[in-house]
Amino acid sequence: MARTGTLRRFLDRIEPMFSRGGALERFGAVYEMVDTFLYTPADVTTGAPHVRDAIDLKRLMIAVVLAATPCLLMAMYMVGHETNAALATLGMDAAEGWRGTILARFGIGFDPAGIGACFAHGALYVLPVYLVTLIAGGFWEVLFALVRNHEINEGFFVTSLLFALTLPADIPFWQVALGISFGVVIGKEIFGGTGKNFLNPALVGRAFLFFAYPAHMSGDAVWVPVDDYSGATPLYLAAEGGIEAMLLGGVTWMDAFLGHIQGSMGETSTLACLFGAAFLILARVASWRIMAGVMLGMVATSILFNLIGSSTNPMFALPWYWHLVLGGYAFGLVFMATDPVTAAMTDTGRWIYGALIGVMVTLIRVLNPGFPEGMMLAILFANVFASLIDWSVMQANIRRRVRRNAV
Repeated sequence: MARTGTLRRFLDRIEPMFSRGGALERFGAVYEMVDTFLYTPADVTTGAPHVRDAIDLKRLMIAVVLAATPCLLMAMYMVGHETNAALATLGMDAAEGWRGTILARFGIGFDPAGIGACFAHGALYVLPVYLVTLIAGGFWEVLFALVRNHEINEGFFVTSLLFALTLPADIPFWQVALGISFGVVIGKEIFGGTGKNFLNPALVGRAFLFFAYPAHMSGDAVWVPVDDYSGATPLYLAAEGGIEAMLLGGVTWMDAFLGHIQGSMGETSTLACLFGAAFLILARVASWRIMAGVMLGMVATSILFNLIGSSTNPMFALPWYWHLVLGGYAFGLVFMATDPVTAAMTDTGRWIYGALIGVMVTLIRVLNPGFPEGMMLAILFANVFASLIDWSVMQANIRRRVRRNAV
């Protein structure tokens, strides 16, 4: 794709500033990232000895962003729909604050049946959170790149989007900035940056916020950003009374599948996550073995609990197809568990790694009613053991080769 028009003249004008000896030479990495994000660089390999592929890290990250776009769109619609529906339930004809002022000024309204009204209202919650994530996290990315004289990696675009989608709609902006800062600095940069971290930085930031500020990250009142309105997540309802409690609370399986439930902004729609999974698998960006392992681990463990049963814990009776559509399971399966940096690398190891996540999330949900979500902790737990899993798989292969050669 060639530079054309106004953009070409602008880039040609500022390019000398970033060249050797230019006034902004130290910020050349920033320019390089922006310049090559949309354009193909001229310095490509042509000789036979080089390993070449149709996709590089930049295009891989763009593919993940595209795969997460359905979740982003569903987040905007669902947040707006739930908020407008809550306003209607409380008999309010407008929202308070700057969001209500903007919507009223443009005559958009707050009709929960209006698709445009829901998208607009939800966008005023989702996009500012994402913008704060980009600014705060991008600051640390640029700072570490300048200090280390490294290129700025486009992986942050994926981290920032996934982190924003795991947050509740009414989270304070300062907590968003603090959470992504913790995830980028502690979860990635102190280990050397992208490719060297062993924990998913988006989940590290989310976990930090959950344990540091539980009042803003859990409970009934955080999911719908309307004062005097609260709604428990289906997982909390299931922990209290099983499927019957969810049905009495007005939650059907199809509601959970489509995303009409309480929860984090981008995690509620299993349908949107499945679209992303299909895209990532067809593009060969994410490992289908990890996804299948997470599914098999969850299905096997939930069936085992169904067979054991319990007279005091209704989560024992929750079928696997309900686990699939509740909480952040589908989102974690598609986008978090398949992180190529923090997941297992060997094919056999990916099966084991995925199965470990599936087993752990079911164990946490069923045996720990105080924390019925579980997907975030299960993935972080598996991240810690990913390298050990790969090492064990390779050692087993080495022992098999030694025995074959001995024979």
